[in-house]
Amino acid sequence: MAKGLWGFLWTMLLLFCAIQELGSWAMHTAVEGPGLGEPGDPALLAGGRVKRGWVWNQFFVVEEYTGTEPLYVGKIHSDSDEGDGSIKYTISGEGAGTIFLIDEITGDIHATERLDREQKTFYTLRAQARDRQTDQLLEPESEFIIKVQDINDSEPRFLEGPYIGSVAELSPIGTSVMQVMASDADDPTYGSSARVVYSVLEGEQHFTVDSKTGVIRTAVADLDRETQDRYEVVIRATDMAGQLGGLSGSTTVTIVVTDVNDNPPRFPQKMYQFSIVETAPVGTAIGRVKAEDSDVGENTDMTYQVKDEEGVEMFKVTTDSNTQEAVITVQKPLDYESKKVHTVVVEALNKFVDPRFVDLGTFRDQTIVRVSVLDVDEPPEFRPPSNLMEVQEDAHVGSVVGVVTALDPDTANHPVRYAIDRSTDAERIFDIDAKTGAIVTGKVLDRETAGWHNITVLAMEADNHSQVSRASLRIRILDVNDNPPELATPYEASVCEDAKPGQLIQTISVVDRDEPQSGHRFYFTLAPEATNNHHFSLLDIQDNTAAVHTQRVGFNRQEQDVYLLPILVVDSGPPALSSTGTLTIRVCGCDSNGAIQSCNSTAYVVSATLSPGALIALLVCVLILVVLVLLILTLKRHHKSHLTSEDDEDMRDNVIKYNDEGGGEQDTEAYDMSALRSLYDFSEIKAGDGGGGPGEGAPGRNPASELHALPQWVQSPDLDFSVFRDYICRKVEQADEDLSVPPYDSFQTYAFEGSDSPVPSLSSINTWSSGSEQDFSYLGGWGPRFRQLAALYAGRRGGEDSEES
Repeated sequence: MAKGLWGFLWTMLLLFCAIQELGSWAMHTAVEGPGLGEPGDPALLAGGRVKRGWVWNQFFVVEEYTGTEPLYVGKIHSDSDEGDGSIKYTISGEGAGTIFLIDEITGDIHATERLDREQKTFYTLRAQARDRQTDQLLEPESEFIIKVQDINDSEPRFLEGPYIGSVAELSPIGTSVMQVMASDADDPTYGSSARVVYSVLEGEQHFTVDSKTGVIRTAVADLDRETQDRYEVVIRATDMAGQLGGLSGSTTVTIVVTDVNDNPPRFPQKMYQFSIVETAPVGTAIGRVKAEDSDVGENTDMTYQVKDEEGVEMFKVTTDSNTQEAVITVQKPLDYESKKVHTVVVEALNKFVDPRFVDLGTFRDQTIVRVSVLDVDEPPEFRPPSNLMEVQEDAHVGSVVGVVTALDPDTANHPVRYAIDRSTDAERIFDIDAKTGAIVTGKVLDRETAGWHNITVLAMEADNHSQVSRASLRIRILDVNDNPPELATPYEASVCEDAKPGQLIQTISVVDRDEPQSGHRFYFTLAPEATNNHHFSLLDIQDNTAAVHTQRVGFNRQEQDVYLLPILVVDSGPPALSSTGTLTIRVCGCDSNGAIQSCNSTAYVVSATLSPGALIALLVCVLILVVLVLLILTLKRHHKSHLTSEDDEDMRDNVIKYNDEGGGEQDTEAYDMSALRSLYDFSEIKAGDGGGGPGEGAPGRNPASELHALPQWVQSPDLDFSVFRDYICRKVEQADEDLSVPPYDSFQTYAFEGSDSPVPSLSSINTWSSGSEQDFSYLGGWGPRFRQLAALYAGRRGGEDSEES
């Protein structure tokens, strides 16, 4: 029954659509014209027959068809079809063969699937008419469209949700909150399926909505955030312009009521009580109070202030920006003995006041804060707090400088004892009476050494020394005239030999370590011992200085080159003190302009008028002299290094190297043989002893001559070697004592002199202990190289023999 009713409704809907589109059901193509075909087209019939057009209906299909049979869409037909089945109809394109099927013989098109216009609104296809036998096109291929007819099958939807809006509390009626918008997927151009209207399902007591625009507005003027700060409003959207049978959708809109400053601050209590000890330092926090405000955010920001005069003087109130609390602190020192309880009026007021709500009342509130001061045991207090005392520097030890007084501020009023902090008076210059507080001098004072003294005085309770207070005391030492004036410096002046009378020589001033309150005043005069002075005069200039002038014509350096002028200086006292200073005046030679050239006590002063050339010449002369002096010193040092005493003579100085072999036997000038001969000159021995015994040599031979002629040592029985022994011993002792130089003596052993030498050894070591004669005739057999040597020794020996004879 239900299925039959549903089919009836679909049939009625189709009839309604058919009536609405009555004018476009049939469509015929025009007789051949532009675009229908070209000559030679196979679609043209033989014999030039005119091409015929398609004949079919305009195609529409209703969406959401739920029938069991395929839905008839329409029919395509060629006017050449004579109904004999010779023409075959086919379609291609979107949905051909799947969604849309065609009867090849009749050209009827059916929809086999349920269509949805919201997914696809139309389908584009192409139709063909072919000869069933030859499969040739009888008509040109033509494109057509199947439109999906809309029905109201989509409800309105709120696509931008969830919606959250806000409105300030106490807003007037009709204040816009926000706008909502619903979307309908149906065709807005067909019927009223997509026409949406809005209404409020829930929350209509406080809000309304515009049926066309969806704008939500306030319906009341007394929205109070403190009562309710959030509302949930349900908005419905209905299509078909709200008519019966239309589809609808809904959404929930959250509306937040924002705060305005419509509530003043209020203290939860009308009185607060705090307590604090009387010794609390300035700035100590006593307590905190806070005024409550029902508003939120910056509307709760507030400031606090003290309203009464007493509270303003003693206490200070600040606002904690984080907690919005009032912090009460001590502004002046508290005293339990003066006042035990303080009453403070604290006022709280909003920082930001909305002028729209001023008529609601004053946005401020007050409360009373009672502060109780607690008594504590306090240290003594100095009264009066004067910290300056004065004393004369000539005051005797034990003189009273001043008296300090301290009292116990507590009700008990304990006795006070005094002392001096010795870290501030390590030298114990001052003492204090422990009971009376009298400060006296402990040592002799000297203003010139220390003009000020800073000490710290301690005051403590007699029975509780932990309660100590301190006071800094400055003691000024007053000056007395106990130092005589003195010349500022050891003055020295110069006077030219040709000075004239009344010429200014020197201006002198004095210093005084004292500092009289009326200032210094000094008097100058010549000392009594200078009363017979006729050379110089002293003039007091009356400004604490004096001038020395010449009193005679000219001075002579030869007679006296230095004058000592004693000057007596007296201060103004009291008592007046004096001292004598000496001015040294030197007589100098001056040029015509009065410039000093030289004085006896100084070196010659070069005149500033010398030319640069003269200065350069003088410098060159000085440089030459310096070079000559250095050269002479160098030569003397070099010469001295070669002149040693006979006792310190080094035997190495007698070693002569002779390593030149010469040019052969004909070379008689290659070396001076006298240098070798001089080494063996024992003339002193020869003079002291005429010769050896007859048995020690050839007859008629002199041993001294033999020693002089031979280049080796020959022992003589009468030689005294004690001189050499003593010399060697002294050298050994010196070498042993001097540890800073290496030994010069060395012992070397030559164990091998060579091999295959045809020449025997010439060493005289083996003959040193023998006193016999040596025969050098064998030198002649050594060859041509030694012929000259053989002739030399043979000739020498022959000469000596002749002398002996």
